[in-house]
Amino acid sequence: MLSKFEQVKKEWGGHNDVIDQWLMMRQQLLIDYCKLIGITPNDDNRHLPTASKLCLFSEDLVDYISAGHFKIYDNVMERWHQTGFSPTEEMSALYAKITLTTEPLLNFNDRYGAINDNDPLDTLDNDLSQIGELMESRFALEDKLIELISDSLACPPGA
Repeated sequence: MLSKFEQVKKEWGGHNDVIDQWLMMRQQLLIDYCKLIGITPNDDNRHLPTASKLCLFSEDLVDYISAGHFKIYDNVMERWHQTGFSPTEEMSALYAKITLTTEPLLNFNDRYGAINDNDPLDTLDNDLSQIGELMESRFALEDKLIELISDSLACPPGA
């Protein structure tokens, strides 16, 4: 996911403030996910994350999803309204697929967002694996959507 993110950031970063914001939030989510699953520089020891790390990741996950559905989507729609652009069927279909990942991702927050250090974490490894797969799937769909919408966002209002 990290190497794919770097490719996307290199290709689409700096072209539009809406996309840059989206990518910045994704980067933070990926950093927190890697810390959570134990992928950190110079740390070969794999151990369960603390409750505070789980809560932080859960908050970032909800923030990312919320920003995607509301703030970023609203910014894109506002820009399109200003330029007279309408989304294509392909854009709408991609967005619909992205929304299918929302509930399973939010379920992770429901389960771990308010956890404390004494709560059992019997299914955490499996849940983290599933979250990783869902995020990877969602990011791939978002990348396709970014590719499709980037040109429409580059048009100045009134063009």
